[in-house]
Amino acid sequence: MRKWLPALAVSTAFVSSVLLAPQALAQDSKPVPEKVPGTNVEYAPGAARDPQTRALAAANPAAVQAGGLLCGSGYKLALVNPLPDSRRFGTLFTYTKFGPGGANGACALFDNNLGAKKHMKLKLCGTTCQVDEGWFSDYAGPVKVEGDFDPGCAVVNALMWEGDVAIIDRQTDVFGCD
Repeated sequence: MRKWLPALAVSTAFVSSVLLAPQALAQDSKPVPEKVPGTNVEYAPGAARDPQTRALAAANPAAVQAGGLLCGSGYKLALVNPLPDSRRFGTLFTYTKFGPGGANGACALFDNNLGAKKHMKLKLCGTTCQVDEGWFSDYAGPVKVEGDFDPGCAVVNALMWEGDVAIIDRQTDVFGCD
Protein backbone atom coordinates (compact mmCIF):
# COMPACT_ATOMS: atom_id res chain seq x y z
CA MET A 1 0.00 0.00 0.00
CA ARG A 2 2.86 2.36 0.75
CA LYS A 3 4.24 1.88 -2.72
CA TRP A 4 1.17 3.04 -4.63
CA LEU A 5 0.12 5.83 -2.20
CA PRO A 6 2.71 8.33 -3.56
CA ALA A 7 1.70 7.42 -7.11
CA LEU A 8 -1.97 7.99 -6.21
CA ALA A 9 -1.14 11.38 -4.68
CA VAL A 10 0.77 12.46 -7.80
CA SER A 11 -2.04 11.22 -10.06
CA THR A 12 -4.68 13.06 -8.00
CA ALA A 13 -2.67 16.28 -8.10
CA PHE A 14 -2.23 15.98 -11.84
CA VAL A 15 -5.91 15.25 -12.53
CA SER A 16 -7.10 18.10 -10.31
CA SER A 17 -4.72 20.58 -11.95
CA VAL A 18 -5.83 19.55 -15.45
CA LEU A 19 -9.52 19.65 -14.60
CA LEU A 20 -9.62 22.71 -12.34
CA ALA A 21 -7.02 25.00 -13.91
CA PRO A 22 -9.01 25.76 -17.08
CA GLN A 23 -12.03 26.71 -14.98
CA ALA A 24 -9.94 29.08 -12.88
CA LEU A 25 -8.45 30.60 -16.01
CA ALA A 26 -11.88 31.00 -17.58
CA GLN A 27 -13.13 32.91 -14.55
CA ASP A 28 -10.30 35.44 -14.87
CA SER A 29 -10.34 35.80 -18.66
CA LYS A 30 -12.22 38.44 -20.62
CA PRO A 31 -14.56 37.40 -23.44
CA VAL A 32 -12.99 37.52 -26.87
CA PRO A 33 -14.73 40.25 -28.93
CA GLU A 34 -16.48 38.99 -32.04
CA LYS A 35 -15.39 40.55 -35.32
CA VAL A 36 -17.29 40.93 -38.57
CA PRO A 37 -15.97 38.12 -40.82
CA GLY A 38 -13.31 39.35 -43.24
CA THR A 39 -12.64 42.56 -41.28
CA ASN A 40 -10.92 43.77 -38.15
CA VAL A 41 -14.11 45.58 -37.04
CA GLU A 42 -15.73 44.31 -33.85
CA TYR A 43 -19.46 44.06 -33.33
CA ALA A 44 -20.95 46.30 -30.65
CA PRO A 45 -22.56 44.03 -28.02
CA GLY A 46 -26.13 44.37 -29.27
CA ALA A 47 -25.18 44.12 -32.95
CA ALA A 48 -23.77 40.64 -32.46
CA ARG A 49 -27.32 39.46 -31.61
CA ASP A 50 -29.11 41.26 -34.47
CA PRO A 51 -29.59 38.83 -37.41
CA GLN A 52 -30.13 41.57 -40.04
CA THR A 53 -26.96 43.42 -39.02
CA ARG A 54 -24.96 40.19 -38.99
CA ALA A 55 -26.23 39.10 -42.42
CA LEU A 56 -25.70 42.47 -44.11
CA ALA A 57 -22.28 42.94 -42.48
CA ALA A 58 -21.16 39.48 -43.60
CA ALA A 59 -22.34 40.25 -47.15
CA ASN A 60 -20.55 43.64 -47.20
CA PRO A 61 -17.22 43.28 -45.36
CA ALA A 62 -15.46 45.92 -47.47
CA ALA A 63 -18.07 48.56 -46.58
CA VAL A 64 -17.96 47.56 -42.90
CA GLN A 65 -14.15 47.78 -42.89
CA ALA A 66 -14.17 51.16 -44.69
CA GLY A 67 -16.68 52.57 -42.22
CA GLY A 68 -14.65 51.31 -39.29
CA LEU A 69 -11.50 52.94 -40.66
CA LEU A 70 -13.30 56.22 -41.43
CA CYS A 71 -14.88 56.39 -37.97
CA GLY A 72 -11.58 55.69 -36.24
CA SER A 73 -10.08 53.74 -33.40
CA GLY A 74 -12.37 52.15 -30.84
CA TYR A 75 -15.55 52.22 -32.93
CA LYS A 76 -17.59 49.00 -33.16
CA LEU A 77 -20.31 48.14 -35.66
CA ALA A 78 -23.71 48.80 -34.10
CA LEU A 79 -26.24 48.59 -36.94
CA VAL A 80 -26.53 47.87 -40.65
CA ASN A 81 -29.86 49.02 -42.03
CA PRO A 82 -31.06 48.62 -45.67
CA LEU A 83 -32.88 51.75 -46.84
CA PRO A 84 -35.65 52.43 -47.58
CA ASP A 85 -36.47 48.71 -47.26
CA SER A 86 -35.41 45.45 -48.90
CA ARG A 87 -35.01 47.32 -52.24
CA ARG A 88 -31.87 48.77 -50.61
CA PHE A 89 -31.21 51.99 -52.51
CA GLY A 90 -28.79 52.79 -49.69
CA THR A 91 -27.35 51.21 -46.56
CA LEU A 92 -26.91 52.92 -43.21
CA PHE A 93 -23.93 51.78 -41.14
CA THR A 94 -23.65 52.99 -37.54
CA TYR A 95 -20.78 52.53 -35.11
CA THR A 96 -20.44 53.20 -31.38
CA LYS A 97 -17.56 53.71 -28.99
CA PHE A 98 -17.60 53.62 -25.19
CA GLY A 99 -14.57 55.11 -23.49
CA PRO A 100 -13.43 56.03 -20.00
CA GLY A 101 -14.63 59.25 -18.41
CA GLY A 102 -17.38 59.92 -20.93
CA ALA A 103 -15.18 59.60 -24.03
CA ASN A 104 -18.04 57.99 -25.95
CA GLY A 105 -18.87 58.36 -29.61
CA ALA A 106 -21.34 57.61 -32.38
CA CYS A 107 -20.48 57.51 -36.06
CA ALA A 108 -22.58 56.93 -39.20
CA LEU A 109 -21.95 56.24 -42.88
CA PHE A 110 -24.68 56.19 -45.56
CA ASP A 111 -23.77 54.00 -48.53
CA ASN A 112 -25.23 54.79 -51.99
CA ASN A 113 -26.14 51.43 -53.57
CA LEU A 114 -27.60 52.82 -56.83
CA GLY A 115 -24.31 53.30 -58.71
CA ALA A 116 -25.07 56.90 -59.75
CA LYS A 117 -24.57 60.24 -58.02
CA LYS A 118 -27.48 61.10 -55.78
CA HIS A 119 -28.26 64.07 -53.58
CA MET A 120 -27.76 62.65 -50.08
CA LYS A 121 -27.83 63.99 -46.55
CA LEU A 122 -26.61 62.30 -43.40
CA LYS A 123 -27.15 63.97 -40.02
CA LEU A 124 -26.08 62.61 -36.63
CA CYS A 125 -27.01 64.26 -33.33
CA GLY A 126 -25.69 63.39 -29.88
CA THR A 127 -24.42 66.24 -27.71
CA THR A 128 -24.08 68.24 -30.97
CA CYS A 129 -25.08 67.60 -34.58
CA GLN A 130 -22.86 66.85 -37.57
CA VAL A 131 -24.09 66.87 -41.18
CA ASP A 132 -22.70 65.70 -44.51
CA GLU A 133 -24.78 66.72 -47.53
CA GLY A 134 -24.06 66.76 -51.24
CA TRP A 135 -24.01 64.71 -54.43
CA PHE A 136 -22.38 61.34 -53.76
CA SER A 137 -21.82 58.29 -55.93
CA ASP A 138 -20.34 56.19 -53.10
CA TYR A 139 -21.39 57.36 -49.62
CA ALA A 140 -22.25 60.29 -47.37
CA GLY A 141 -20.26 60.65 -44.19
CA PRO A 142 -18.80 59.69 -42.01
CA VAL A 143 -20.42 61.96 -39.46
CA LYS A 144 -19.27 61.58 -35.88
CA VAL A 145 -20.20 63.01 -32.48
CA GLU A 146 -18.26 62.39 -29.31
CA GLY A 147 -18.80 63.27 -25.67
CA ASP A 148 -20.41 62.20 -22.43
CA PHE A 149 -23.65 60.62 -23.69
CA ASP A 150 -25.11 57.23 -24.60
CA PRO A 151 -23.95 56.77 -28.22
CA GLY A 152 -26.68 54.21 -28.89
CA CYS A 153 -29.22 56.99 -28.33
CA ALA A 154 -27.71 59.40 -30.84
CA VAL A 155 -30.23 60.18 -33.59
CA VAL A 156 -29.31 59.66 -37.24
CA ASN A 157 -31.19 60.96 -40.29
CA ALA A 158 -30.49 59.56 -43.76
CA LEU A 159 -32.02 61.13 -46.85
CA MET A 160 -31.57 60.45 -50.58
CA TRP A 161 -33.36 62.23 -53.40
CA GLU A 162 -34.25 61.32 -56.98
CA GLY A 163 -34.80 64.80 -58.42
CA ASP A 164 -37.12 66.56 -55.96
CA VAL A 165 -38.53 63.34 -54.50
CA ALA A 166 -37.06 61.78 -51.37
CA ILE A 167 -36.59 58.07 -52.10
CA ILE A 168 -35.05 57.54 -48.65
CA ASP A 169 -36.09 59.52 -45.58
CA ARG A 170 -35.21 57.63 -42.40
CA GLN A 171 -34.70 58.75 -38.82
CA THR A 172 -33.52 56.22 -36.23
CA ASP A 173 -31.28 55.95 -33.21
CA VAL A 174 -27.78 54.62 -33.68
CA PHE A 175 -28.66 51.41 -31.86
CA GLY A 176 -31.23 50.23 -29.37
CA CYS A 177 -32.03 53.30 -27.33
CA ASP A 178 -34.77 52.74 -24.76
